[in-house]
Amino acid sequence: MTKFLVSGLINLETTLRVEAFPIPYDPVRYPFHGVASTVSGVGYNISKALSTLGEPVTLLSLIGDDPQGWLARQALAQDGIPDVGVLVCPSATAQSVILYEPGGRRQIHVDLKDIQEQVYPPEGYQAALADCNLAILANINFSRPMLAVAQQAGVRVATDVHTISDLEDPYNRDFMAAADILFMSDEKLPCSPEDWSRRALERYPAEIVVIGLGAQGALLAVRRDGFIGRVPAYFIRPVVNTIGAGDALFACFLHEFAMHGDPYRALSCAQIFAAYKIGVAGAAQGFLDAPALQALCDQRPIGNRLL
Repeated sequence: MTKFLVSGLINLETTLRVEAFPIPYDPVRYPFHGVASTVSGVGYNISKALSTLGEPVTLLSLIGDDPQGWLARQALAQDGIPDVGVLVCPSATAQSVILYEPGGRRQIHVDLKDIQEQVYPPEGYQAALADCNLAILANINFSRPMLAVAQQAGVRVATDVHTISDLEDPYNRDFMAAADILFMSDEKLPCSPEDWSRRALERYPAEIVVIGLGAQGALLAVRRDGFIGRVPAYFIRPVVNTIGAGDALFACFLHEFAMHGDPYRALSCAQIFAAYKIGVAGAAQGFLDAPALQALCDQRPIGNRLL
C-alpha cells in the first residue's frame, strides 16, 4: 500500500453564497443558510479526500495557537487523520473567504497571515519522508525545503501549482522541477492546454502532467506513451460550488494511480470524484468513499486512451 505524505496549508474557510458576479452593493444582505465556516486548505482537503478513500496519510502543516487552530485539530480528529505533524507556529491560523454563485463560479480570498515566512522543522519532514513512498507537496513555502529531501530519498513527488502562466515562474519553478506528477489549472494559461503541456514536458522532468479544464474536463500528458489528450468531465449532480474541485481531482488521481498505475483510468475516476464533490459548498466536503466511487465508475466508460 502506498504511504502518502501530504504537506500543505490548513485554514478556516468561510463560504458566502451570492446571487451573481459582480456583486451589487447593498448595505446589508441576508443569505439565509448561505454562510458557513469549515476547516479547509489544500493540505487538509487532500488529506481528507485520501483518508475518505481509505488511504493512510501523514499530514505536515502549520497552524496558530488560536481558536481557528483548535477547530482544525478537532476536524482532523473527527476525520481520523493524525495531527502529530501539524505544528503550532508563531503565526495565526490562515483563513479564507469564498464567494460563490449559483452554477458554481467562485472567488477566493485567502489570508495566509505570515505562514509564508514560517519554517517547518527539518527533522520533522525528514522523519516523515523516510516512512512514505509518495510525497504530495503543496506549493506553499514551508513545503519548499522538502522537495530536495524527497528527491534525495528517492521518494516520488506530486504537486499542484494551480493557476500559472509562466513556466519560469520564480515562485513555482522549484516545485515543477521536482515533480514526478504535476497538476495545474488552465485558468491563466497563455496558450492552449495541449501546447502548454508539451512545453511543460520539454522544460521539466514530470512523467505525468494534468491540466484541469473545469467544466471541459482535464488534459492528460503521459511522457512514456507520448500521449496528450483530453478526458471529459462527468455530470454527477448539480453544481453548488467549484471550490476544492482541483484538490479533489488531484487527490483521487493519486489514490487511483497508486492502486493500478494506469493514469488514464485514474484521471477518469478522478473526474467522477470531483464532479460529485462540487455538489456541496465547502472545499473539504462532498468526498466519496472508495466503494461509492467504484460504483459510479462501474456505471461509466472510463480509462479509454482515445478519449
